[in-house]
Amino acid sequence: MPDSPAAPEVRTSGSLAAAISNAVVGLLHDYTGRGPTRARTTIGADTIVVTLRNSLTKAERTLAERGQSTEVLAMRRAFQDTMRSDLIAVVESLTGRTVEAFLSDNLHDPDVAVEIFLMNPNDSNGRRETAMGNGRTQSDG
Repeated sequence: MPDSPAAPEVRTSGSLAAAISNAVVGLLHDYTGRGPTRARTTIGADTIVVTLRNSLTKAERTLAERGQSTEVLAMRRAFQDTMRSDLIAVVESLTGRTVEAFLSDNLHDPDVAVEIFLMNPNDSNGRRETAMGNGRTQSDG
């Protein structure tokens, strides 16, 4: 399993999207031996979507072309489940926000994948909020 990524500084929107794309591609490469050839990150108020294209390995493409696409997609889901904590950690580190939920899916035809990070809405505008236990929150920044 790859080492956890270092904690870079929070970046501005354009460079933040590029940094997230690069980090996700790097993690996929570390885990599968090959990263996608194209990645685009779209950042919304509380949602980050990373779209990946051409990420299947040659072996996975061969299996999918020969009727084993269900198995290929199941293997990709297993990788995503294994990578979940590293993906969340890198997005939280780059954004300075908390990931509330992570969703991921793949297709083999076309060869496309999405990594979706739903950010904690209480973390917006540079403020981080922590639960106080009784439904209230306290800002720590």
